[in-house]
Amino acid sequence: MHAKRKLALVIGAAVAPLIAVTLPANTASAHGYINSPPSRQAQCYEGTVDCGQIKYEPWSVEAPKGSMQCNGGNSRFPDLNDNSKPWVATPVSRTTQFHWILQANHATSTWQYYVNGRKVAEFDDGGAMPPTSLSHTVDLQASGRQTVLAVWNIADTPNAFYACIDVNIQ
Repeated sequence: MHAKRKLALVIGAAVAPLIAVTLPANTASAHGYINSPPSRQAQCYEGTVDCGQIKYEPWSVEAPKGSMQCNGGNSRFPDLNDNSKPWVATPVSRTTQFHWILQANHATSTWQYYVNGRKVAEFDDGGAMPPTSLSHTVDLQASGRQTVLAVWNIADTPNAFYACIDVNIQ
C-alpha cells in the first residue's frame, strides 16, 4: 500500500505542471480611476469626503458602457452620485490634464470626457493596452464650477470605468 501512495504522489507531481500549463489563463480585470485632479473616488479614498465602500477600492467603478452617472450605474457606489456631499472642486484651467492610475490593465477602445452631459473630448486607443499611468489634456469648453464625467471604455468587454471630477474652471 505504501508503494502505491508513493507512485501516486510521483505521478501527481509530474502531471500537475502539465495541467497548469494547459489550463486557460484568466484575463485580468481592468481597474482604474483619475487621481489628478482628484476624482470623487480619489476624494473618498483620501478621506477628503466621507463615503461608503468606494473609499476602499476607488479603482472599481465598473459598469456597462453608456452610463452618464458618476457611479456608472454601479449600485455598490451610490455616494459618487450624491451631489449634496462636500466634493472639493479643484481650481483648473479651461485646458486641463486628467491623470489616470490603472490598477489592472485592459485593452482600451476610447477615453471620453463630458461636461454637462456634452462630450468635450474623446481619445481613441483602437484596442491597445494603455500604460499603468497616463494623462489626457482636455479643453473643457466651459467655465465655473463643473463636474466632469470621465469614461474609460474597455475594448473587449461591454463595460467601462467611470470617474467624476469636480472642478472650478478659471
